[in-house]
Amino acid sequence: MTARSAQSRKASEKISELERACIEKGMKMTEQRRVIARVLSESTDHPDVEEVYRRSAKYDSGISIATVYRTLRLFDIANIIDRLEFGDGRARYEISDEDGHHHHLIDMKTGQVVEFEDDKLEQLKARIANELGYKLIGDRLDLYGVPLEDDDG
Repeated sequence: MTARSAQSRKASEKISELERACIEKGMKMTEQRRVIARVLSESTDHPDVEEVYRRSAKYDSGISIATVYRTLRLFDIANIIDRLEFGDGRARYEISDEDGHHHHLIDMKTGQVVEFEDDKLEQLKARIANELGYKLIGDRLDLYGVPLEDDDG
């Protein structure tokens, strides 16, 4: 057994949050899908396809970027992950959060993505929809900004 296949087997020994969601939706879980699911479950950022591929290849050098593309598309279609566009030309991914709701603030200088929640904002969005004659059933809000400069004067 190679070191990489041992890592791959170890990565799949514990069922990841994302893998559990796939199984609940009746998806066939190949070893490579398990590795990709684990990589996404362990992500604390919003990786793009290339980054998911790099991280997955550490567990299984046999994973191709085409497999990563296909798997991410399959997970997205099944509403297990969310495909995010932050205006930089790269799709990024995060696990769908059916129980919670958050938004993103994108730092235009560094590309860092900061997640945030705000109860007052949620109430405002619902009120606006109501005032316009709608019941809010979903939304997405991405803010783009640059860090505040220190003001010495």
